[in-house]
Amino acid sequence: MASFTVVKKEDLDAELEKGPKCVLRGQTSDLGCLTRQDGSVSLSQGDTTSIAVVYGPAEVRINKEKIDRATVEVIYRPKIGLPRPNHRKQERIMRNTLEAAIAANLHPRSSISVVIQETEDLGSNLSCSINSACLALLDAAVSMNFMVASVTVAIKENSDMILDPTKRDETEAKSVLTYVFDSVNYQILTIVSCGKFSRSEHKKGLTLAREAAKSVFQFYRESMSKKLLMSE
Repeated sequence: MASFTVVKKEDLDAELEKGPKCVLRGQTSDLGCLTRQDGSVSLSQGDTTSIAVVYGPAEVRINKEKIDRATVEVIYRPKIGLPRPNHRKQERIMRNTLEAAIAANLHPRSSISVVIQETEDLGSNLSCSINSACLALLDAAVSMNFMVASVTVAIKENSDMILDPTKRDETEAKSVLTYVFDSVNYQILTIVSCGKFSRSEHKKGLTLAREAAKSVFQFYRESMSKKLLMSE
């Protein structure tokens, strides 16, 4: 039987005003949600959702062929309309990040394509897209040097930090930073920033994001373990 708890508006407002939100929103994943791709996943971080699919290693066009490594392609599809310049920029960021993570030298003269479909953008969309791409690569059993985890941090005017911010948090923040870490030593692979921030704010955000990334990697492991148990 479902249970409900009545919360007064005053109590809810007081809870929201306590301080910075230093926890990630809930994450859920559905590995292998599509059947015609080599790997696929539907990932939700809070109310932000992305679907990522992977094709390859597969045959590559001659004009894109690399003799010593695989060609990594990333295609981002917005929820509505055609891709805009900001979406192309997001593609480049994700491609550069994933190229470092994928062991492309093991598959020369081939192609590994990652397609990300935005289904709901309610904050931290870039992080959700990168994390869904990593899970889809794991689902496709693509050889990787390491996993990657992305965490977004919003910095408010009073220098408070919000991990995994919502769309409203991002709009109200003075700056938004997206960090990407590897799974070996939790080193930074990518930083994407928007707005102004001080050096101390950057260091504080980096520390919070690095700790949060560890929980993202743990989520990857749990998601893959559940899929493997279900396939037995």
